[in-house]
Formats: sequence, structure tokens, C-alpha cells
Amino acid sequence: MDFSIGELARRTKVKVPTIRYYEQIGLMPPPPRSQGQQRRYDDSHASRLNFVRHARELGFEVDDIRELLAMSAKPNQSCAEIDDMARRHIAEIDRRIAHLTTLRAELRRTVDECGRGRVCECRVIEALGDNSHEHGRLDKARSRR
Repeated sequence: MDFSIGELARRTKVKVPTIRYYEQIGLMPPPPRSQGQQRRYDDSHASRLNFVRHARELGFEVDDIRELLAMSAKPNQSCAEIDDMARRHIAEIDRRIAHLTTLRAELRRTVDECGRGRVCECRVIEALGDNSHEHGRLDKARSRR
């Protein structure tokens, strides 16, 4: 059974331009075409696209997904490389979470210090205008007052 790119998009919840992009960069194989040159897909395309979509949702980069797809085509080889890749990805996620936690605390402090006065006295605006790019910039701004 084959179906159109629109049907593939509906089944996988991936937008049509994204499907075309994945084909262009080699994450999806070029599909066969009808006599009218319309792309035609089957369940194997949907499975692969779901794999790519889920990997992207988990934050894997395109090159990592390409590598994961290549490894998945060799089901009898060791999965040690895949485990290592996943562990590196977890470490990167942990780093991002720590960074976001710091940013959230900084923004929360700024909002908590808001006097609800005028914009010219706004702590949020003041903190955003500080280009020092240090996480302690609010403490510096606070000490200047």
C-alpha cells in the first residue's frame, strides 16, 4: 500500500516541508514516484520517519540520527556505540538543565525584586540591559543601588 506525502505527514505528525528536508539531507530515502511524479510512501517510510521524529524530540542532532539509523541497519552488531552516544547525550542534557536552572533562578530573582513601578526603574529591563553575560550580574546591579 502506498500513500502521498500529505498522508505520511498526517500519520507521523511531521510537516510536509520537514519530510522534504529530511529527504534532501539523507535522513529519509528518496521515495518512488508515481507516473505524475508524485512521491509515494509505504509503512517502512512511516516507521523510519517516526524514528527520526522521536530522535529529534529527544534532542539528537541530525548527524547523530544519521549514525543511529546506520547502526540500526546492522541489528547483530554490539550496541556499545549507541549506549556511549546516548550517555554523551544525557550528559549534554544534564548540562543544559543546569544552565536553564541557573537562568530560571536569575530571572525569578529579578522578577521578585520588581517594585512594580515605572519602566525606567524596572529590574527586568535593567538586568537585560547588562551585557556582562555573567550569572552574577543581578548581584552587581543590586550592589550599585
